[in-house]
Formats: sequence, C-alpha cells, structure tokens
Amino acid sequence: MTKSMQKNGLLLAIFAVICTGLVAITHTLTKDRIAAQQQSELQKSITDVVSKDLYNNNLFDDCISVTSPEFLGNDQIKQVYRGRVNGEPAVLAIESTAPNGYSGSIELLTGFNINNEITGVRVINHKETPGLGDKVEIKKSDWITSFNGLKVEGEDDTRWAVRKDGGMFDQFTGATITPRAVVTAVKNTALYYQNNKKALFAPTQQNCRGELNERD
Repeated sequence: MTKSMQKNGLLLAIFAVICTGLVAITHTLTKDRIAAQQQSELQKSITDVVSKDLYNNNLFDDCISVTSPEFLGNDQIKQVYRGRVNGEPAVLAIESTAPNGYSGSIELLTGFNINNEITGVRVINHKETPGLGDKVEIKKSDWITSFNGLKVEGEDDTRWAVRKDGGMFDQFTGATITPRAVVTAVKNTALYYQNNKKALFAPTQQNCRGELNERD
C-alpha cells in the first residue's frame, strides 16, 4: 500500500514538473510574438482614435505615463500618446479604464484634438457578455463611434449619460450597465484632458518607455 502511494506520488510529481516545463517553454517561445501582436493592435487602436492626418510626429516617441484614479478609472499607470504638427500640440490619445462594466473593467483609448473634441474612442480590452455588452467593441457594432466629434461641457454636462438616465447615448437592449460605464469613463477622461491639457503636452525628458527625448 505504502509503495503504491509512493509510486503514484512520484508519477504525479514527474507529471507536474513536465507540465510546468512545457508551460515555461511555451511562454518563452511565444512571449515576443504576443508582445508584437499587442503592440500592433495598440498601434491600430491609436490610428483609429487619432487619424495620421492630424499629426506628423511619432506618437510612440512622444508619450508620457500618468495616473489619475479619480478621472482615469483606477490607480494604474496610463499612457498618453501625444500628436504634434511641426512640434505644436495637435492631438492626444489617452488610456483609461471604465471600472464598472457588467463583467469587470473595460480598457479604453480616447483621442482628442486641441479644441477638446473627441476624435475617436476604442475599447482595447473587456470581458463583457458576447451578444450583449460586447457591442461597445467596434467589431460588434458602431455604437462606440457615437462619441466622435463630441465635447464635454464641464462636470455638470447632463447630456453625458445613456438615454435611460436622461442622456444622449443609446443603451443596448438588455445591457445598460456596460454602455453607462463607457459613457461615464469617456466623460471623465475628457474632463481630465481639459483640466490638464497644458501639462499633458509639456516637454518631458523621457517618454513612456523610459527613453530620453532628444529634443529636450
């Protein structure tokens, strides 16, 4: 009996070691590819919210890291990608989080021009219910484009709510929580931009990747 238990324990231990090794090898072989894919998807999202026609610098060389739990959704570091025309401020793309989606946090990227108008919004990560809350994703519906060209007129701008709450944004049938969370998050991001625009465009010694900026 004891020998049988020892044998089974040894087999389980060997199996666990082999599985752990396979997971580690798979992670090592795929991490660069996954990182490259994530970078590619981020670049596409940035292009979607701030058109390349609106700036002539490299956004990834002119980005900064910020935190604002009150306006950007949580205490995690967010990236701000700064677009300029011949060195002059033109557009921004700001990462933020809608912390109160139906199935958890929803990661967003919102673009603004120098006149405080929204140039685009994209959901870059979410766990919403397929067929309901996932309509905030551009692949599922064009609802997210309803922010294009809009501007927030201060914290008391009551238009920034879903129609069920008296606002101007449609909600989804059977899924009000998710669009409500996104509308609130985009409004808060817009307020953050308006309140900090000068500082967000200010020169910095390093970009968000920790690289020194040559122009500084």
